[in-house]
Amino acid sequence: MTGRHGRAHSNRSTDSVPNEVMLEYYVQRAGTLITRYGMEVDNVPGIYNKEQVAGWKKITDPMHEAGSKMYCQVPSRTSHPDAPQQIKAGEICTSNITYTFQPIEVPDSSVIVEQFKAAATNAKDAGFDGVELHGTNGFLVEQFLDSMANQRTEKWGGSPKNHARFVLEVLKAFIEVWGPNVALKISPSSGPNDVGMPLPETIETFGYLLREVDKLGLAYVTLMRYSAINAGKKRDTPHDVLAEELVDGVVVSGLFIGLSRITHPDLGKHIQAGKPLDNIPDFAHLYGADGVDPALGYLDYKAAVY
Repeated sequence: MTGRHGRAHSNRSTDSVPNEVMLEYYVQRAGTLITRYGMEVDNVPGIYNKEQVAGWKKITDPMHEAGSKMYCQVPSRTSHPDAPQQIKAGEICTSNITYTFQPIEVPDSSVIVEQFKAAATNAKDAGFDGVELHGTNGFLVEQFLDSMANQRTEKWGGSPKNHARFVLEVLKAFIEVWGPNVALKISPSSGPNDVGMPLPETIETFGYLLREVDKLGLAYVTLMRYSAINAGKKRDTPHDVLAEELVDGVVVSGLFIGLSRITHPDLGKHIQAGKPLDNIPDFAHLYGADGVDPALGYLDYKAAVY
């Protein structure tokens, strides 16, 4: 299992800078491919300034000593209206199942591509082993892909080829920094944040994207499977993007595990020993809470007895 199962995001940073609590969390789970990303809530660790780079370096070095690889999952952001950074900026960016915003016009999306490239450069300075472009959950990358959210009619929208253009441009920018150590995570069946196309259009758009991605020689592509929990607004496309026989026949190269990875710090050993995945998620503290010990719901899950 080592190096062949991965863990998605968790957050307990201080002012968006990685800290000692995060260090303990990741070293607890060493031996897996780890990814990180920034999102719409406050205090998620970023990769856009020198303090964050220095904070991540304190985590990537021990992870390497523990024999782990660590990819930085680069955000495709959406915005929470109550986030302090959002209020300070005074901008409104997207919508989701619980609140609705007006979109911001960005005349030249190439500016955002360059911001992604700068983040990839910072990730290299921070000691990561590669970068993964986050393209799920209705965040910016997926909004470009989706005709329900992307209403552009110029080169960034209007056809499957144009919808995929932004993703491909960011991946090419990443490759300029990282070579083959670049990955992509996509979610063809998700529904939050104003995304979710009819199935034929979903297959056409994501089919085109994957054919083009295959030409780039990425390290891996992660397909997020359909889940009613992640469906959000009822525009999701309930179809399975990965057949069970592909997993059983070891056609896939690895599995990324979300909630069970949070709740089982010894997950690889746990599975190998045939132990039940029975730690109960602490949903109330899944993303932390103001005035609460950051270790709660983060570092306090118990390993199995062997």
